[in-house]
Amino acid sequence: MAFAESESLGVAVEDGIAADPGAGRYEILDGRMTPQDVGETVRAVLRGEGVPLRDLSEPEPKPEPEPEQEREPEPGGYLIDLDGTLVRLRSRQIADAAPDTLGPIDPPACRTQVLLAAAGPLSERAEAVFDRLVEALTLRGRCYTAAEIDSIVAGMPLVARYATEEPALRDWALIFRDHYVENSVGFLLGMERAGIDREWIFALNKGDRTLHRDRVHAWFLRRGYQSDTLDNSVINGSADTAARAYAMAVNERVDEFVRRAHTAGRKVVVVDDGGLLAQGYGADGVLDERIDGALELTVSGLKRIAGAPGQLTIPVLNMARSRLKSMLGYNEIADSCVRRLRAVLPGEKFIGRHVLLLGYGTLGARVAHALRALGCRVAVVDTDILALITAAEHGYETYTSAGEALNAHTPFLIIGNTGELALTHDDLPLLPDGVYLAGFATKDFSLLSEGFEGLRSTAIPHVGVRYTLPTGTTATLLGDGRSLNLFEYEGIANRGYDAYRAGTLIAAKTLCREVGRLGPGIHLEPVDRAIDEAGLFSAYYEEYLASGTRRRPIPPADAVSLIPPADAVSPATPADAVRPATPAPVAR
Repeated sequence: MAFAESESLGVAVEDGIAADPGAGRYEILDGRMTPQDVGETVRAVLRGEGVPLRDLSEPEPKPEPEPEQEREPEPGGYLIDLDGTLVRLRSRQIADAAPDTLGPIDPPACRTQVLLAAAGPLSERAEAVFDRLVEALTLRGRCYTAAEIDSIVAGMPLVARYATEEPALRDWALIFRDHYVENSVGFLLGMERAGIDREWIFALNKGDRTLHRDRVHAWFLRRGYQSDTLDNSVINGSADTAARAYAMAVNERVDEFVRRAHTAGRKVVVVDDGGLLAQGYGADGVLDERIDGALELTVSGLKRIAGAPGQLTIPVLNMARSRLKSMLGYNEIADSCVRRLRAVLPGEKFIGRHVLLLGYGTLGARVAHALRALGCRVAVVDTDILALITAAEHGYETYTSAGEALNAHTPFLIIGNTGELALTHDDLPLLPDGVYLAGFATKDFSLLSEGFEGLRSTAIPHVGVRYTLPTGTTATLLGDGRSLNLFEYEGIANRGYDAYRAGTLIAAKTLCREVGRLGPGIHLEPVDRAIDEAGLFSAYYEEYLASGTRRRPIPPADAVSLIPPADAVSPATPADAVRPATPAPVAR
């Protein structure tokens, strides 16, 4: 096999179609990369596959072409000889309609389209190399550019402020399990800057279909992290056989990561949503490997920990109930929920219409207030009498069950915030025909998403699933049955989650520094104390809210220090590191 630059390929990409794909296989790819990135990625793959390379700076002499055969050189073109079959590669820069990040990039990030076309049938080995080229170019094209990473860092100034070096972190490894969104990128860069070596970071996606999950996954791999998915459906017990098998393989990777860290003299801290602790990683004698400390991010995670096997033998810092999340985090979460709801139903009228809200807790109360401010007539269901009193005294109609509320109202929209089964079989006949169901917690409408006999469904791309009930009425579950604000969406703006990510970073430093003084169990006081002592609330006020506040740019040296040097990361990730950002689809 050989690889050489071609002056003329005779293949073009026009409007996304290969003009002359030839008799063999062809693939058309595009992504955020330059033609130079394409060349570097292709060279790295072929070197790894043992394909000899000719020095392109010293081209082989060519016979003089006949006059009628002369063509102008075509940039971005290569010929690759795979076991005697020529594969033509063409690339070109293409116009881009919109930014692929939350913040606009100036100048816009380059986008390149690539065509790989084989001139004939490929041998088994050649097919494998072709696949590897496609995988590597796809991964490279999904990566964030340096300018995009600069934008993410600039959008999280509090994380940058508190990402100062903490000597205690040098001897720790980190497992981070959360949504794959931009603010997760900013947080892990902050943890690196504070002292965690990138080699000792393992990121796990919770499985939500966030808008840029593939880009985050690709960038994590290129950065040098391990990256995979441990789906919440597996933790909740609703996954199918394929997803459970995939999760078992992921757990083996986690076990190996923890084992290697301990062998290297490192402790392991987990930033989690209860997924790992629920399986027993925080208890003795349950699994082969045990972590050394954790930070729990969500209330649902706390519930999972309470039901985990074995007795908790490590300290867990409770971010979920912290004053930071209660006072600042939920406002941003509620805002993202309502914005996503309006965006997924752009043709629906909201003002003046009935909405039924199931669950008037920390998040539900804020969603109710936002919808009422919009003009919706909101009724509330909760089983907690104090929550009902609070809702009633804020002017909402209140009910103790969904059935009671549905007998009194005909809502066009039902919102679930409980984190538990919110609609039962007895409630289904009471649903108005055509009602929309919006869940901001995974379990609320799981009766439908998990299915039952007599229930029929039709997927509506980018909207959700329309169910036909045994009664003949229809109900549309928006999104994929999980948190709607994370369905094909980035969730919360980077600046909106900046304080919570900064607080998590502060708490992680505290845990790693004080792990010897913290006993087993769930701890809230050290979290609130560390955040208060760090002055995070004052910094938040000064950064975003104080009258006359002007946004201060992050000094270029600070931003650049968080970007990988050009020679620090291989242009192509090893084949065994290329893993999907989501597991096998879960049957619904």
